[in-house]
Amino acid sequence: MRTLAITQNTTVDGAVEMLGDWFEPQGQTGVDDSDLVEEIHRQDERADALLGRRTFEDFRSYWPGRTDDPTGISAYLDRVQKHVVSSTLTEPGWQHTTVLGGDPVERVRGLEEQPGADIVVTGSITLCHALIGAGLVDEYRLSTDPVVQGRGRRLFPHSAAEGRLRLVECRGCRGGVTYSRYAQG
Repeated sequence: MRTLAITQNTTVDGAVEMLGDWFEPQGQTGVDDSDLVEEIHRQDERADALLGRRTFEDFRSYWPGRTDDPTGISAYLDRVQKHVVSSTLTEPGWQHTTVLGGDPVERVRGLEEQPGADIVVTGSITLCHALIGAGLVDEYRLSTDPVVQGRGRRLFPHSAAEGRLRLVECRGCRGGVTYSRYAQG
């Protein structure tokens, strides 16, 4: 079985929906976030991407072929196997992308059962809520920015069942972000 991990940027008050300017995908201007970027690359080395359609379309309009990306995220996203969950998208328009139609929970469950790299969901709040509700998530990899947004959707929907997570690792990064990884149980 492959590990299904949700990786999210979040605020201290738990918002994952970016309604303000608290997150910059290519790093914060004037902030040393090299250790956080290093962690992202460590995870990228052994991960395929899983995205909901809206996040995929946002990524596709921003990242491909970006030559001004000092983080290397653009190059990773251009080469990695991407799976996009969608009932409407037929032609992804980005290399190394497979569209997963039908029941998203069943399609992701099928991906988990195949051999391969970790499956990492980024953004895609609606998809995350479905996967959490179905009990498919093995790990949560959270980068918590030192910001209070005061509004916006949360990673865990109100309907999520209570459960205990086990802290696997936690560390502060030079730019003020805290990286934490939790496993189920």
